[in-house]
Amino acid sequence: MTAAIPGPDGRLRCPWGLATPDYVTYHDTEWGRPVHGDDALYERLCLEAFQSGLSWITILRRREGFRRAFADFKIPAVAEFTDADKERLLGDEGIIRNRAKIEAAVANARVLAEWAPGELDTLIWSYAPDPATRPAPRTLADVPAVTDDSTALAKALKKRGLRFIGPTTAYALMQACGLVDDHLADCVARGGAA
Repeated sequence: MTAAIPGPDGRLRCPWGLATPDYVTYHDTEWGRPVHGDDALYERLCLEAFQSGLSWITILRRREGFRRAFADFKIPAVAEFTDADKERLLGDEGIIRNRAKIEAAVANARVLAEWAPGELDTLIWSYAPDPATRPAPRTLADVPAVTDDSTALAKALKKRGLRFIGPTTAYALMQACGLVDDHLADCVARGGAA
């Protein structure tokens, strides 16, 4: 039952956001802030999938490597990746070299390249719950790993052909992209205030 704790500047933050200086910056300036745009959301989908089974800090510290390797997550560019590109990615030490995750990232770009502009953004954000129905979590124990909304989002994305997205990954995406605000009630970043 860990509540918000003071950071190096004395302001209260979610405990996970104080684990490393990288986390402090990410927690204060990105996590929980609304993200829009198909390419930006595709990037987050990919990074959350690559994070599966790993610590987020591993992904965060390789994010620039991922951006270089995956053409800045521009959907049309990644959709054109060939088998040679996939092999290149498997040898790229700047990313997580997992064949199934690389295959999913490229396959997902190919699916999304067929969607209308803004369609991914609209679909994902249609699963954002009404903030009035979600009380601010007081402790980490109050923050779920999966919700009915994340389960429905994962199901909708899979039905549309996307891979490597389950309810837990979908909820992590919802948290990271601001569909839900899971900063603790006393956290300085709650509501985008940091």
